[in-house]
Amino acid sequence: MKLIVTIFTMSLLFAGVANAEIPAASATVVNQALSSGKPTLIDFGLRTCNVCKKMAPYLESLSNDYRGRANILFIDVRSDQSTAQKFRVQMLPTQIFINPQGKEVQRHTGFMDKEGIIKGLKSAGLK
Repeated sequence: MKLIVTIFTMSLLFAGVANAEIPAASATVVNQALSSGKPTLIDFGLRTCNVCKKMAPYLESLSNDYRGRANILFIDVRSDQSTAQKFRVQMLPTQIFINPQGKEVQRHTGFMDKEGIIKGLKSAGLK
């Protein structure tokens, strides 16, 4: 219930910016990424969240730059609450960096710039 209240509150606070570009991943895609043996970033947010939308170009660019070397995923928690609950997401946006062995190595809440995302991916094993 707390997650639902947080999501609703954040959506009201951050409504009104253009849609994010990176497509939302499904639970199946997340599971495939975690078993791929590659560093993974899962960004939990909302399509209506201004902060999430500001991060979207970075996520899209890095997803293209690191294709084949890292997984960069966006989860829209409105349409996939179960994955957000599985990862114990409390606030939005939340970025979770996972190493190739499937272990969470870093968690960040709020806006993260491109350089911060790259550092997080490196802490998760990006070479």
